[in-house]
Amino acid sequence: MYGVVTRNPEDIEYPEFERNFFEVKDVSGRSNEPLEDAVSMISCFGDNAAGSENDELVPVNPEGQEATRDRQFFDWAYVCPTHEGYREGLLEIIEDCAEVNADVRLDDVGFPRQEYCYCDRCNARFEEWVESRHEAGEGPPPEETTVDDRYEWRSEVITEFVREATDRIPGRTYFTLYPDPYGDHLYERAGLDLDALEPLVDEFVVPLYDTHYGTTYWLETIASGFRDRLDTPMSVELYAVDVDIDNLLHAVEVAEAYSESVLFGYDASNARAALRRQEAETQEGVEW
Repeated sequence: MYGVVTRNPEDIEYPEFERNFFEVKDVSGRSNEPLEDAVSMISCFGDNAAGSENDELVPVNPEGQEATRDRQFFDWAYVCPTHEGYREGLLEIIEDCAEVNADVRLDDVGFPRQEYCYCDRCNARFEEWVESRHEAGEGPPPEETTVDDRYEWRSEVITEFVREATDRIPGRTYFTLYPDPYGDHLYERAGLDLDALEPLVDEFVVPLYDTHYGTTYWLETIASGFRDRLDTPMSVELYAVDVDIDNLLHAVEVAEAYSESVLFGYDASNARAALRRQEAETQEGVEW
């Protein structure tokens, strides 16, 4: 099964794609109206516009450094998942999208990295969580907490948001995962507890992006790792913009061996050309 991920409404009309994902809100902060014939895709805690307009939204590490595009390794600005006003806005967007199409994809969910967030709001909420847990006999006193306690608190913040979101999604919930299936990386890096999230999610989507796909051993390694890690169905999303068709087809061959479906990101024309060539190569014909 093949699908497309797009910002262009006309792309969802192509017959080659059985699944359509349409960006209603992306990491730039730009928004579009949801489409009836496409799954709405919502960038949750990635938002350049919101971060630039309100410093209170941006996560900070213990040194006070913000998680914005100005920092090394960040491709976009993040929003702190504990900001109630922003979360309420996201939930309203999810509700609006679900009224148009019952299926919704949650994208960019989680904390930026393991050293985030230490804003005043997060610090206060973590302390309240520690005290409450200690009073219930379920955790150490505040002075004995470690980074592992912080990781656990963060994962509960994210799981609670996803639970609130899925309560508003009457159809299938799709959830994008950062492409790192190994060990506790997702848990420590983003606050994603896969064991807690799997009962809430109908299908995970793993973007495995490359601008060339000259080699695909790494794609197979990551896809295989997720297949072994997840009980929930998974789809792989490939980057299709200006990628050589033969290389893209090689990536498709690897991805579909491990996934529910293969999705093509942001170039429906190139993806269609690849699928047409794939179909042609499987048909009998006359060679001259």
